Amino acid sequence: MITPVSPEQTDLKDLSLPELQVLLGKWGAEPYRARQVYRWVFKAGVARVAEMTDLPKALRETLEMHTVIGKLTCREVCRASDGTRKLRYQLGDGPVIESVLIREPERLTLCISTQAGCRIGCTFCLTTKGGLRRHLRPGEIVDQIIQTRNLLEPGERFTNLVFMGMGEPLDNYSNTVTALRVITHSDGIGFSPRRITVSTSGLVPAIRRFGSEGLGVNLAVSLNAPHDEVRTRIMPINKRWPIRELLAACRAYPLAHRRRITFEYVLLSRLNDQPTHAEQLAALLQGLRCKVNLIPFNEFPGAAFRRPPSEVVQRFQAILLGHHLTATVRESRGRDIGAACGQLADRSPFVPFSRDTARTIA
Repeated sequence: MITPVSPEQTDLKDLSLPELQVLLGKWGAEPYRARQVYRWVFKAGVARVAEMTDLPKALRETLEMHTVIGKLTCREVCRASDGTRKLRYQLGDGPVIESVLIREPERLTLCISTQAGCRIGCTFCLTTKGGLRRHLRPGEIVDQIIQTRNLLEPGERFTNLVFMGMGEPLDNYSNTVTALRVITHSDGIGFSPRRITVSTSGLVPAIRRFGSEGLGVNLAVSLNAPHDEVRTRIMPINKRWPIRELLAACRAYPLAHRRRITFEYVLLSRLNDQPTHAEQLAALLQGLRCKVNLIPFNEFPGAAFRRPPSEVVQRFQAILLGHHLTATVRESRGRDIGAACGQLADRSPFVPFSRDTARTIA
């Protein structure tokens, strides 16, 4: 069970390297000791400070007194017929989050959660139905990688990480950014930023800020409609930041050479999947360095929408291709265990999110 983080103890997994250097510096440790601790925590994945054998005894004793190494508790591993695995991790204070391990012939992708629940309110997503319980701390985001890594077969490695699990990553901005710095640092997880994708529902100010962080990760934007009428109906966030403002932020987003923004488009039967919608979408995205990822709706109990027939999906894709847009159809994996896009949820008793909770845990 994860050790609760208290005012007296800091979770080492919550710290960026500069933050760890400051902490150890207060105790008189040489600067290089922070890198040693970092490698023990994130590369070796040790559970106890006592295992950090190259540290002086005095420093180990200080760390044991003032810090913890948090660990998520894996409550369940669900296996889908297509090989996808859904991992249900319990946080120290009770909520359950879900991560998804997606196996494909040439790829092994881990889908990561950034919040316990979600408050964005997209009507086609089960996660948001239960509301937001709280933000995940940086260590809780990163630990999904560490704990899932421990379950891999010998020789297996993640090829891709996607921040597309439970929650809106940019609604938990500072913790998501700290986690990304840990994940991409050579002394941390050491994962290539080019193989990381962060998805957002369209928080325009956060997108602009995120572009200035210099993280080098890929950005995906959940668009789902070619005009405001439909998008506002299915994504309440569009009332605050309509499509025009969203696309302006996307056009201004700094992209490295040969990199593109991905626009995710969930196809909802008879609502946004008709040829006219495809034509409007093609016109909307002209001139943008982008690609479109079409996602046939993944149904869940109580959903107000239906998945369109495959021929409708193919027709929509063909229209986009005809306008020289790169358009792919996402193969929905893990649908039979509720692990596909839009199906993740915490099924434990609900505790409402509050601003006080956000301040104390974020």
